[in-house]
Amino acid sequence: MAKKTDELEGINFEIIFSGRSNVGKSSIMKELTGKNVKVGKRPGVTLKPTHIRYSDLLLTDLPGFGFMSGVKDRKQDIVKDQIVRYIEKNAERINVAVLVIDGASFLEIVQRWEERNEIPIDIEMFELFQELGFDIILAVNKVDKIKTDKLDATLDQICDKLNMLPPWRQWLDTVAPISAKKGDLKALKSLVRQRLHNEKRDDLFKYF
Repeated sequence: MAKKTDELEGINFEIIFSGRSNVGKSSIMKELTGKNVKVGKRPGVTLKPTHIRYSDLLLTDLPGFGFMSGVKDRKQDIVKDQIVRYIEKNAERINVAVLVIDGASFLEIVQRWEERNEIPIDIEMFELFQELGFDIILAVNKVDKIKTDKLDATLDQICDKLNMLPPWRQWLDTVAPISAKKGDLKALKSLVRQRLHNEKRDDLFKYF
């Protein structure tokens, strides 16, 4: 345990990546950093935080929440608790929270939860980030699976579900439509750099 603390000592800027299992967080981090982050075809492969460190910058890929193939319900609950515990424990150090969602399936998932009178975990996590005062980026992944003429309407509805008044283009400083599979992370990189610049940390641009 002491060794782990030492490894993360001296961190002044942390960006966390959170989201439902299999939304592409690990693929995004691999594309962003060029590092070989463990990427799994099965949901729930990442069961503990994965860190990439540059100087005093820490990028953290949190385990996916929600359904995990081959992982028992009790284990899923434990993983969710671990995610929340990590976020709360390191809240003072976390500067930016990137919530990654699957743009092609988000609305369908939310609808299923709402039909059970339950709040989707994605929305719970978004609200947690707001409560903790994090600077939030909403990375809407897999937009390549959405028909071009439906994209704006889909993004408007996604924003509405997160209590961000549509149209989504009002939120260009928060919403980043991306496709990790296609290697299109331009919107996300731009927003990350914007956050770094706001904190007078242009020196960290080179890592992206």
